[in-house]
Amino acid sequence: MSVMESILDYNKQFVKNKDYEQYVTTKFPEKKIVILTCMDTRLLEMLPKAMNLENGDAKIIKNAGAVVSHPFGSIMRSIMVALYELKAKEVAVIGHYGCGMIGLKSESVIDKALQTGMDQSTLDALKYSGIDVEKWLQGFDDVEDNVQHSVDMIRNHPFLPPNTPVHGLVISPETGELTVVDRAD
Repeated sequence: MSVMESILDYNKQFVKNKDYEQYVTTKFPEKKIVILTCMDTRLLEMLPKAMNLENGDAKIIKNAGAVVSHPFGSIMRSIMVALYELKAKEVAVIGHYGCGMIGLKSESVIDKALQTGMDQSTLDALKYSGIDVEKWLQGFDDVEDNVQHSVDMIRNHPFLPPNTPVHGLVISPETGELTVVDRAD
């Protein structure tokens, strides 16, 4: 049985048994916060528990490394929608120690893509078109510096509502301890 088959089988029972009822909430975050964090599997339950967040308390956006890489990309759009349309009032960027993006070299990802069937001509066409695939896939060296970079991108965004607190933290995926990198006053 594939992973998706087992998920769909489970889902049928979940709906049939009305297990969803305990999770019903609104689309508006109860604690009025939007969080950008990493997609690391260790944070799935650890981060909300370490922050005393329940279902419905926060908007949580995840990507590799909790990185805001473009001021008008999908991460920033999601943050702005949460602030303007979904009643969030503050933002927290939360990276984590031991992140897989620390020290990630784009060459490793590109080599694996080529080994699994991507054609070199695709890379050449992207490069010719002005797309810097190496930069796009590159990780970072320091998680706290990365969090600060994302905080700065959000704070300096022209769409950010005035006086919106933007915080930067790093969580330990082993203990849940939060380290403050930058706390808005």
